[in-house]
Amino acid sequence: MIDNSSPDQMFFLMVILSVMMATFGLLQGSAPVIIGSMLIAPVLYPVLSLAMGFVMSDSPVIGRSFRTLGRSVMYALIASVLVTIFFSVGEPINEEIIYFAEPSLISVAIAIIAGLAASFALIKPELDATLPGVAISVSLVPPLGVIGIGIAKASWVLISSSVLLFVINVLGIVFASMILFSSMNFYAKRKVAESEIKIDNEKIEKEKLVEREV
Repeated sequence: MIDNSSPDQMFFLMVILSVMMATFGLLQGSAPVIIGSMLIAPVLYPVLSLAMGFVMSDSPVIGRSFRTLGRSVMYALIASVLVTIFFSVGEPINEEIIYFAEPSLISVAIAIIAGLAASFALIKPELDATLPGVAISVSLVPPLGVIGIGIAKASWVLISSSVLLFVINVLGIVFASMILFSSMNFYAKRKVAESEIKIDNEKIEKEKLVEREV
């Protein structure tokens, strides 16, 4: 989980590419393109690591997850706004965009079930193949695309409703994952998590030094 949520350049590049793809899919009203964007998006991992940090009461894990998620959202919104401005600022709002701007009680249930499925799949490596399906079901990336479209079109309705859906999804995943991680006694792995984060941070710093030298 820590490796997959590592806040390095490749992680944020995949976030930007996935949101750009989702935004194009939303503007075109193309469900297959939107689904493809959800498959390549890594945003699910920092949300899961945030839940892990809460269960462990580990401030380094929590802080790292918040920073990674916050930067992901920032880059995603910039990418979505730019795509909309340059390619479709004057186009009407289609059904696909409206779909990801309509939070409901069912959205809460889906987020909780997806959170349970994702965290269980991480605990059981043989279930890793199910994670792409979880990423599709929970819809973290399309709401970010809709927020960017709403900003570009100056639509407060789109912005507020898609922000609500994104927050619902994040909170649902965190809540469900905390329940499962607590039942698996993740608190006992706190030192392991801190050690892994230290190793990952050192790796990121080395990559930065290499880039500066180049």
